[in-house]
Amino acid sequence: MKEAEAFRMVLVTVGSGDEASRIARALVEEGLAACVNIVPEVRSIYRWKGALKNESEALLLIKTSAGLMENLEKKIRILHSYEIPEILVLPIDRGNEAYLAWLEENLGGKDGWGAH
Repeated sequence: MKEAEAFRMVLVTVGSGDEASRIARALVEEGLAACVNIVPEVRSIYRWKGALKNESEALLLIKTSAGLMENLEKKIRILHSYEIPEILVLPIDRGNEAYLAWLEENLGGKDGWGAH
């Protein structure tokens, strides 16, 4: 089994629940993510092009591996509606060993870890 440090949690905000579902499904179907949780409504307050924004968004919590990050980021950029999508990558320090084994088994397609 891979060490916990081999895995990543990726945070991505999107403009709607439909967009969240579309991106989550594509990432899991292609083996780029083992699991994506969708937090259906978060309130985001930020400055964009000089204007203060107060928007409702959905938040994706994406579980993946360090080795799949490049392809995962490319796929998100292709599917995402924002000009500059938020893609924040957090390292995993520790985790339930059985869950980490499940992540490993469900990443990268047939071989459970492979490269895309």
